[in-house]
Amino acid sequence: MKIHGLQKMTLLDFPGHVACTVFLGGCDFRCPFCHNFELADGSAQPVMDDAELLTFLKKRTGLLDGVAFTGGEPLLHRELPDLLRRIRALGFAAKVDTNGAHPDPLRQILEEGLADYVAMDVKNSPAKYAATCGVEQVDMDAVRESVALLMGSATDYEFRTTVVKEFHEESDFEEIGRMITGAKHYFLQCFTDRDSVPFGGLHAPSRQELERFAAVARRFVPDTRLRGVD
Repeated sequence: MKIHGLQKMTLLDFPGHVACTVFLGGCDFRCPFCHNFELADGSAQPVMDDAELLTFLKKRTGLLDGVAFTGGEPLLHRELPDLLRRIRALGFAAKVDTNGAHPDPLRQILEEGLADYVAMDVKNSPAKYAATCGVEQVDMDAVRESVALLMGSATDYEFRTTVVKEFHEESDFEEIGRMITGAKHYFLQCFTDRDSVPFGGLHAPSRQELERFAAVARRFVPDTRLRGVD
């Protein structure tokens, strides 16, 4: 299994853990605001394979206690469940990020208890979902199934939305709130422009706008918080 990036230590990516972050290539979305577009479009070169990752982790036993998988879209990789088994056998906790479009591999991971935490992106309200993902259409039934799987699982999880001024408005968060009513945690992440973002001309909402959006979502998910806001 090819690994396209490795952040050797993070205190941010995996709540409650000192972790490393593993970046996997490939994604079925083309979000215009993506920070890791070189992973999504496959242009990033691999930096190691799974055997080298396991060797790295064995040397970090006692220094790290978690491994966070992000991308790209990790659930596109059929080898991921087996790698998660091997990582957990070494004593590490595991976190998986997903865009929510792949409920079948998500179900396998949840049913086998292969992840300690799952973070799922909820891109936008259903009517705007495809445009926000940069594709012609999105299977919203799959997205809703992933939401239901997480909310019905014993695995800890969060939903999150990267908020972009050009894509989101207040009414969207009422629709999102209805999709994830009663969820454990919901984070509104503020968009930050970077050189790796594929499209220019996108902007972050103001803190006041984010607070207003969060207040709407909080009617459906009481634990709605802001992330990445000064």
